[in-house]
Amino acid sequence: MGPLALWQADPGHANPVVCVTSLEAPAPSSSAGEVLAPVEVSRCGPVKTTDALVTERFYTWTAPFARGVDVMHQITDLLGIAVAGPEGNRVMGFGFPDQTIVWDGSALQSTYQVLLEEQSPAIPWRTVDISNGFTSSLAEEGQVRMPIERDDPPSAPIRALW
Repeated sequence: MGPLALWQADPGHANPVVCVTSLEAPAPSSSAGEVLAPVEVSRCGPVKTTDALVTERFYTWTAPFARGVDVMHQITDLLGIAVAGPEGNRVMGFGFPDQTIVWDGSALQSTYQVLLEEQSPAIPWRTVDISNGFTSSLAEEGQVRMPIERDDPPSAPIRALW
């Protein structure tokens, strides 16, 4: 892409990009005794915000109400042609309005499930519970206690975190 092509690019379509770099096994070599170092591979992809993703999925099969009440949408709804997208200008195929609403609901539900899975890790963190505040009184906490020193190790086992 030359400098002229960059000048003509629409800056409104520029989105943030995230790149991930990892080490991968090298391609197999022809000589058996040669040991090759791992290869550094970078993969880049566009970032889509959560609100943009939900908006896109919500209008997958049906146009927004304000866009969907014009003459063109009334004719396409009568013929069973689904015209969707946030701008209401993308022909999706055959589907009457009641079907497209169900399809939009399914798309939104699957997006919601994916966002919930991304929010919490698959392996939960295990920690020791905090102490209960109802096992003692404030009057007892004000007293200073001297610890009793023992020569023998404690007999109680050490409590694990899980």
